[in-house]
Amino acid sequence: MRRGPGAPTEKAKNFKGTLRELLKYMGVYKIALLFVLIFAVGSTVFTVVGPKILGNATTELFHGLMAKISGTGSIDFDKIGKILLGLIILYIVSALFGLIQGWLMTGISQKMCRKMRRDISEKINRMPLGYFESHLVGDVLSRITNDVDTMGQSLNQSVTQLITSLCTVIGVIAMMLTISPLMTLISLIILPVSMLLIMLVVKKSQKYFKAQQKYLGEIDGQIEETFSGHQVVKAFNREQTELENFKKTNDILYESAWKSQFLSGLMMPVMNFVSNLGYVAVAIVGAMLAANGTIEIGGIVSFVQYVKRFTQPITQLAQVSNMLQSMAASAERIFEFLNEEEEQQTVENPASPDCINGQVSFEHVQFGYKPDHLVIHDFNCDVKPGQMVAIVGPTGAGKTTMVKLLMRFYDVNSGAIRLNGHDIRDFNRSDLREGFGMVLQDTWLFKGTIMENIRYGRLDATDEEVIAAAKAARADRFIRTLPGGYQMELNEEASNVSQGQKQLLTIARAILADNPILILDEATSSVDTRTEQLIQDAMAHLMQGRTSFVIAHRLSTIRDADLILVMKDGDIIEQGTHQQLLEQNGFYAGLYQSQFEDAS
Repeated sequence: MRRGPGAPTEKAKNFKGTLRELLKYMGVYKIALLFVLIFAVGSTVFTVVGPKILGNATTELFHGLMAKISGTGSIDFDKIGKILLGLIILYIVSALFGLIQGWLMTGISQKMCRKMRRDISEKINRMPLGYFESHLVGDVLSRITNDVDTMGQSLNQSVTQLITSLCTVIGVIAMMLTISPLMTLISLIILPVSMLLIMLVVKKSQKYFKAQQKYLGEIDGQIEETFSGHQVVKAFNREQTELENFKKTNDILYESAWKSQFLSGLMMPVMNFVSNLGYVAVAIVGAMLAANGTIEIGGIVSFVQYVKRFTQPITQLAQVSNMLQSMAASAERIFEFLNEEEEQQTVENPASPDCINGQVSFEHVQFGYKPDHLVIHDFNCDVKPGQMVAIVGPTGAGKTTMVKLLMRFYDVNSGAIRLNGHDIRDFNRSDLREGFGMVLQDTWLFKGTIMENIRYGRLDATDEEVIAAAKAARADRFIRTLPGGYQMELNEEASNVSQGQKQLLTIARAILADNPILILDEATSSVDTRTEQLIQDAMAHLMQGRTSFVIAHRLSTIRDADLILVMKDGDIIEQGTHQQLLEQNGFYAGLYQSQFEDAS
């Protein structure tokens, strides 16, 4: 969305503090910024001096013409030619300086954007999972895309414009004073008049720009919502209702956009009107001074040029102020994210990942997402290498939380989780997670070929190993029926394969990873009964010699587990094999029988 001159910008909460942090971040480019300053000032100075030299040429031409008319002399074209040649060289040098400073500033701003994106990307990998569970994904994406782009563009434009505008204003006033202090005073009187008119226009248009931004966001949300739920809209015959809602919002957007753009469009006519008043005043006073012999005719020509240039940097400074606010607001959001607390990735004297053999023990584990609200109260369990452990229980019992603790997405409040006798906090996080393979209920595939998606489990795997993993997951058959087979390109949402097929691909990826410990969180929930049986057979083969934790709601899938942990309200209330728990006729037996009755 292109902003008008009066468009409101989001303001930083701590403008000065953010600018200080931004300048500190830009410290590596301080030499390049110094050259930007030098070349920007040089370009502006040479441009400002130009009209004065042009006035000298005009004066020389006027005197020569008057001498020729009176018969006392002629026009000295050689002198005028030298003056104009010097002026051309001056403007060429000014343009060259402007190109150099523009090239330098563009390089600085883009390098900063690249560095910020890299820093944010690296930061994401060091952030705790809790941050992303408590913040919108769109907000994080906005910081790495919109905020970085806004910051880069604003920085590139505002720094250059700020330097050139300030130098132009100071230089123009200085040059006007050398020509005529009286005419300079008249020109400066016009300044508060123009500023007052600009403020009136901005104040009037501000509310319409706010409304425009508000309803632009609303209409974007309506379109996204309607298209993402297009099938539901059609199924309930709500097309007309959605069209009416869109039309209503669109009409409001049209009204506010028309008024805001019209009012902001008045800025230039207003400035031109005030400038023309200044020209008239300068022309009248200049003619009087020229008649008295106080000023040369070339001086009037130069002064008119300076009056014309005087109002332009004033308008640019107003725009720079707007851009600086926008830049600071974007930079503040970026630094806010970069300063977030990180996970501790490494420890001193870390335990070797080679000691992860599948032995897991939970010792009096307590955990809560909030310190004053525990969801795991006193979890104790010993798992031998190679065992299949099923975790069952009602929704909210803490099953998935235990898996997050095991992977160290969160740290326990008290107690300990040990792998082969080593506290998981003694491992580097990356080494710890290398010991786990995971298949979740919510599948995740990226845009790329099927081969690349499966190979994500082990990047150095050969094509033959990828195909072998797909066969073990019972995915090879359906893959070969797809156009392109293993080289078929999945789209961004992987919607060109079914949900069950996506699940099979993630299982193949876990098989290829070949980790000592497996975590299966409702891994077969999205496949049909026959495919589920095939996957269960593959999993039985895969889990031989490996410790596996299986979270399941369909209890028929975990009857062969070596140990079943029944959780309720954050505690293990029952544990044993399937047959032992049925004989106890407790909570598990009730769950199993209710599912059997439902199936019947």
